[in-house]
Amino acid sequence: MNLEGRKITVNKSAAELKQMLEKPEDYRSLMPDTLQNFESRDNGFKFSLKGMPEIALTIDEVSENQVVLKSASSSLDFSLRGVMNPVSENQTEVQLLFEGKFNPFIKMMVEKPLKTFLGTLTDNIEKL
Repeated sequence: MNLEGRKITVNKSAAELKQMLEKPEDYRSLMPDTLQNFESRDNGFKFSLKGMPEIALTIDEVSENQVVLKSASSSLDFSLRGVMNPVSENQTEVQLLFEGKFNPFIKMMVEKPLKTFLGTLTDNIEKL
């Protein structure tokens, strides 16, 4: 299952975004209002949203052009990639890409909430 967030322009340089996205605690500010729990760790964070199970993510890769978060759970195989393309010195185009390997039943259950979550993350990144 692949989902694509809309492309947005953020009023920060790619280097500023990279610096922020390297720190697990900085992801708290991007979470939806339905956030119930957030705990940062050395290389990632875990969080829970109202009505959804807890999700643990590790920061797998951070480069000038992308940030990759992967599921820390062996039972759920997915990644969330943030692709960053500099537009100017102080602006960066960002797009979130979700890739997950789910059975058809799980896919049916998580597709709508994931689209909503991706949209909210995109909206919150756009406000930076």
